[in-house]
Amino acid sequence: MVKKKVAALEKVEADLVNLQYKIRRDPQSYEQEFYDQWLAYDAQRQIFVSSPTTASSEDVTKFHDLIDLVAHVADLYPKVTACYPDHLKDLLNQHHAALHPELREKIVGSLVLLRRKEVIDSASLLTTLFPILISTPSKTLRSLLYTKIISELRESNSKTTNHRLNRTIQTVLHNLVTSDRTSTKGMWAARITRELWRRQVWTDSKPCEVMKEACLSDNEKVVVGGVRFFLGGDKEREEIQDESSDEEIDIKKLKHIGGINKKTKKRKAAIDKAKDKVKKQERKKNAPHPLNFSALHLLHDPQGFAEQLFQKHLQNTKNRFSLDNKLLVLQLVTRLVGLHQLTIISLYSWFARYLTPKQAQVTSFLASLAQATHNLVPPDAIEPLVVKIANEFVSEASAAEVASAGINAIREVCVRQPLCMTETLLQDLVMYQRSKDKGVVMAAKGLQSLYREQYPELLQKKYRGKEASMGLKSGAVRQLKFGEQEVGGIEGIELLEQYKEELKKRRVEEALANGADPDTVMKDGEDEDGFNSDEWEVASSESDDDSDGWINVSDSEDEAQEVPAAKRRKTSPRADGEDAPDLVDGAAEKEREEAAAEAARISKLATTTILTPADLAKLQELRREANIDKALGSRSKRVQEMIARHIDEGVTADDIELPAQLGKKETKEERVARAAAGKPGRDEHKSTQAIRKAKKESEGKSTTNKEKARKKNLLMVLGKAKQKNKRSLIETKKTLKMHISRSKKGGRRGNFS
Repeated sequence: MVKKKVAALEKVEADLVNLQYKIRRDPQSYEQEFYDQWLAYDAQRQIFVSSPTTASSEDVTKFHDLIDLVAHVADLYPKVTACYPDHLKDLLNQHHAALHPELREKIVGSLVLLRRKEVIDSASLLTTLFPILISTPSKTLRSLLYTKIISELRESNSKTTNHRLNRTIQTVLHNLVTSDRTSTKGMWAARITRELWRRQVWTDSKPCEVMKEACLSDNEKVVVGGVRFFLGGDKEREEIQDESSDEEIDIKKLKHIGGINKKTKKRKAAIDKAKDKVKKQERKKNAPHPLNFSALHLLHDPQGFAEQLFQKHLQNTKNRFSLDNKLLVLQLVTRLVGLHQLTIISLYSWFARYLTPKQAQVTSFLASLAQATHNLVPPDAIEPLVVKIANEFVSEASAAEVASAGINAIREVCVRQPLCMTETLLQDLVMYQRSKDKGVVMAAKGLQSLYREQYPELLQKKYRGKEASMGLKSGAVRQLKFGEQEVGGIEGIELLEQYKEELKKRRVEEALANGADPDTVMKDGEDEDGFNSDEWEVASSESDDDSDGWINVSDSEDEAQEVPAAKRRKTSPRADGEDAPDLVDGAAEKEREEAAAEAARISKLATTTILTPADLAKLQELRREANIDKALGSRSKRVQEMIARHIDEGVTADDIELPAQLGKKETKEERVARAAAGKPGRDEHKSTQAIRKAKKESEGKSTTNKEKARKKNLLMVLGKAKQKNKRSLIETKKTLKMHISRSKKGGRRGNFS
């Protein structure tokens, strides 16, 4: 009996599928048949609306097939099926919890199909599915609706950005988060926003505002979702962009295969398709990069946002978040402070209670402190924390890992604000490079290298190094004061100026050696320096009164100009009438030296000479050489990266623990495991030749004649070897000529492909 029912249902389903194909081919001829099926659908719908739980499995299957039929041909009979989308919406909204799972899935799929056929619009579909997503208790239905919503939004923005739909959905998500901050419904807003940001469907500031409200929620899960968006959303977007890029195609290999294999239309079409793909890749490489701003840069009020986050989730003693989630919030707050150079003074005093070695995940707190430091933070606010880290972590009794982490944390803080270090403390920390532990030595030397570049005056002379000492004597190294910014200019212009000076000296020496006039040689060589007056047609005037033309200032005249001396301060007479000793002579001399150093620091070449294309090309070459020289210097690459690190880059716990990890000795098992991790796919150790042989055997390739000859029995090749020794010089010459000839033509048979 059951088999007969199943067979009858299968026959009904096959008939409906067959009818669907016929209607698609000729809608007018099968209009009456469709109307009969529509009446059957309407009768079944009324049964399910009145009592959806009492319907039998046969009725569910029949209603399922009728919904599928009507959905596929609804666009062909718009007048009859005008109310069909509303039927499905009402049925899904009112009875989604009681309907059979397969029938419920079919209704959702039919609504999506109607959207593809443009029977309904995207806003109507999304406003129907979204309320069910946040209210249904069914996990499978939530997963289905989430997938459909994401797909619909991606499809709506595939060709052009649908601004109206995006604003509607973003407003709905924003209201969902802000309407009830204690509810977990905001998780769906965070999930949808993060996925669309990752897929680069939404790239403006409105999604960032939605996630900003999620971070300020009272529910811990919603807060974690919003915080993770700001900390890792951009990285996910870059990863999925790299994965979606087309694979590289070897066009030479394809041409070779097409040349040696049998030529067919299918193979030719495959090669043409590959060529088109290569052209598409080349167009993508030459296309301008899209301006995808980071989510942290698109925030409207980062100062207010950081303060609210800090006060609500960190300073608030009633907050019951777990330690891991508190650290996530702390990372976001400090990231905002470091990136936008915000000022939250109470944040640094809050750190003091957590900077102890006994604190769980203390390296994350140290990394967050480094992130929250920038050159506009008052040194008085950070100096107590640096002293506390030194007292708590760095001592003779501390473990090597603790001491290295403490010194490295101090270095990360001082990279961003070098003024927070005192001379006495720096001398004590630098002395730890005499430690027996390698990690502590590396951390101490890293701190020393930093202050050689940033503030060598705090170091003792024996620790300053050659370059820093020479820079202090010449005045090239100058310490910026608190709040002072480096004046922008042409990068590497001093290299070009030094090159031109050396070129002039060389010409003068050559002129003196040849007995020529140095002034004449210098005048003839002006065009070679990069400035050609005839080409640029710059009129020079000998009189100072002529203001209509350009005044050509030569380098020799510029060098002859003296730096104006600083004004001497008047000495105040003593009360007894005698002149006071010249106590201000030292200050005046110091002012003169500072003025001279400032004048020397400003490049004369950039202010008195027009840089030609030849000068710019030479400047680029000198920059490249300087970078190579710096990379080949005695300092380690790690120290260079630390100095060149931009202030807006984040710091992780791994950066703090790095010296201890590098200084730790590995066991044999760890070294073997590290070697195996770099060579995946090897079950056992093999030589390179054995690996190549196994690879060739797996690909079905044979061995060469030389490899086969090595495996022959000795008695088989003994006669040939004896005959070879008995050959005359003429025979040997003939054999070598034939060998060269065969090599040129590609073997005995030749290779003319």
